[in-house]
Amino acid sequence: MRKIGKPWIKLKEGIDEDDYEIVGQLQERCMEHDRTALKLELDYKLGVGGNEKGIQAVNEFMYFDGERLIGYIGIGSFGGPWEVNGMVDPEYRRQGIFSKLFELVVNEWKRRGSGSMLLLSDRDSAAGQGFIAGSGAQYKHTEYEMFLKNEALGFATEKRGGLAFRKATNADAKEIARQNVIYFNDDEESVEAEDMILPEEEEKRGMTSYLVEKDGQIIGKVNLQVTSKLGAIFGLGVLPEHRRKGYGRALLLLAIEKLKEANTEEIMLQVAADNSNALNLYKSCGFEETSTMDYFELRS
Repeated sequence: MRKIGKPWIKLKEGIDEDDYEIVGQLQERCMEHDRTALKLELDYKLGVGGNEKGIQAVNEFMYFDGERLIGYIGIGSFGGPWEVNGMVDPEYRRQGIFSKLFELVVNEWKRRGSGSMLLLSDRDSAAGQGFIAGSGAQYKHTEYEMFLKNEALGFATEKRGGLAFRKATNADAKEIARQNVIYFNDDEESVEAEDMILPEEEEKRGMTSYLVEKDGQIIGKVNLQVTSKLGAIFGLGVLPEHRRKGYGRALLLLAIEKLKEANTEEIMLQVAADNSNALNLYKSCGFEETSTMDYFELRS
């Protein structure tokens, strides 16, 4: 264990290029040492940036020893409860770094009155699971991270069901929020919320929302993100009245095609562990589980 010589903490609303680099380097050290996954959403956060007029809300908590970043916790907000994930340099652990950063996160949480928040930990991270167990947070759900490994036989020529993608605009925000309630049990109040996620703003941050249509009628949606040659599929769903017609598979194949057209080298997605239908669909199209992320809810 390396002793902390010159400790100091930096708090920011968003990250810039320099932060992205040093947090990414710390992430690599931790993942290589622990052989576990982290969900920091750095590419998305870099697109969001910070408030140039000053800090309105702290979302980035960084602990330094001199010029070296040795601890980090980030808050992610995607239209629902906060998602909180972080790490400490393997050489500096057991010195209260994470506890101090988390104390600052909790203070910010209380200051902003943000309802519940979700604490994330890889299933195989003993340290992460142990810390959350001591926080009083209750288990909420589990997601699998999956990567496309082996494309299904006949993938290139498989029918797409006559589906078409239409890029969503801000005028579609209410429809997207409505579908999120159906697919992901989001709060119904989010459909009327003044601060609902706007597709055109999300696109500036690298996340593009598409409404999926069949004969001019909306039947579902999907979000696609391309960062550093990694393509990601989020928020995929088919409306209940259009299910059991093969549209889910056709939608997924279209999403993969779009990401390949963007020259992505890898394609990933996340799926709730209890969503067996979606899990089986993804596996049938060549996706394999690479990590298991547990979510725990902490209420105010």
